Amino acid sequence: MFGLIDYGMGNLSSVYKALKAVGAKDVRIISSRREIDETYAVILPGVGNFGDGMENLNSKELTYPLQKAIDFGKPFLGICLGMQLLMEESEEAPGFHGLGIFKGKATKFSPDLNLKVPHVGWNSVHFKERHPCIDGINNDDFFYFVHSYYIEPLNQEIVLGITDYGFDFCSCIGFNNVFATQFHPEKSQDAGLKLLKNFVNIVQQ
Repeated sequence: MFGLIDYGMGNLSSVYKALKAVGAKDVRIISSRREIDETYAVILPGVGNFGDGMENLNSKELTYPLQKAIDFGKPFLGICLGMQLLMEESEEAPGFHGLGIFKGKATKFSPDLNLKVPHVGWNSVHFKERHPCIDGINNDDFFYFVHSYYIEPLNQEIVLGITDYGFDFCSCIGFNNVFATQFHPEKSQDAGLKLLKNFVNIVQQ
C-alpha cells in the first residue's frame, strides 16, 4: 500500500489521482500511526506553512511514525512542503522543529533579489546526479513550482536537482530511501508523471 499522508496541509486529490494514473496498485489516504506501519511506501505532500504542518503532524501523533518509517528504510516521497519538513527548521516558523531527517533549514527567498515571491510557475531542473526516480527525464526539463521558501541542506551530497531563480537553489533531493521535490510532480505534466511512475515502479518491482 502507498500511504498518502493526510495532515491537513495538502492537495491530496491531485496526488492520489496522479499516483493511480501511473500505475500505483493500492493508494490510500492515511492519517494514523497504525496505517503508516502498514504501508510499503509513504508520500508526504503539502502546501502552506511549515509551523502549521509540524503542529498538525505532532497533534495527529504522526511525527515519530514518519521518522521511524524513514529510518527503517521505507520508500519515502516528499512534495513541496513535504520536502521542507524533512529539514530541522524553517525561517517561516521559528521555534518549530521539523522532522530532522536531514540537517539544514528552509529559507525564504530574499527580497534583495527583486524576485516575485512566491515563486509560481514553470521552471527547469538541472539534475546534478542520476537517480532511479528521474530515469527517462531529460536534464533541464520543466516542472511546476509554488513556494516562497527553499531548503538549504548542510550535506550537499543529497542535492540531486537545482533550479535557477535569481540564483541556484536546491529543488530536488535524494538519499537512500528518501526522495523529495520542491516542485509539484502531480502538476508537471509528462515529466512529473514520469517521475511519479518511476517512484511507483521502484516500490512495486
